[in-house]
Amino acid sequence: CYGVVVVVMGGAVAKGQPFNVRLQEGTERLIEAEARRTKRTKSAVVEAFTEETARTRRFAGIAFRGEDARRRPWVIGSGLAVWALVHLLEDFGSAEALLADTPVTAAQVRLAVAYRDAYPDEVDAAIAENRPAVADIDVLYPFIAFAGD
Repeated sequence: CYGVVVVVMGGAVAKGQPFNVRLQEGTERLIEAEARRTKRTKSAVVEAFTEETARTRRFAGIAFRGEDARRRPWVIGSGLAVWALVHLLEDFGSAEALLADTPVTAAQVRLAVAYRDAYPDEVDAAIAENRPAVADIDVLYPFIAFAGD
């Protein structure tokens, strides 16, 4: 028996009602192996697999990569994580400017924006994590020289 919940990557939200599911033997072994490898319960593994699959079906052109807790959605064909493409869009100031100066397509930008609109907290947190303050960069990477230094 697996309890199934609805989650936002990185944090739980309201849980649904538990229900039973019978998996094929090979799938069961895969779930058990993943649970052992990641030191999570089988329910947590099934939940993560289900959430990822639902998102990739909802947003055709999005896939996930990375290890366990660091898994991130990325836009297939762009080489960029969703957060990185949204970050570029913010830095360029408009989709037109981004499209003019990079190899990304309008469809890839629309997909990243649609995903961000559906999961704003997740995407905003990833952008914030990858956009440290200058003071933090000085402490973390003292060997980096900024223009004008």
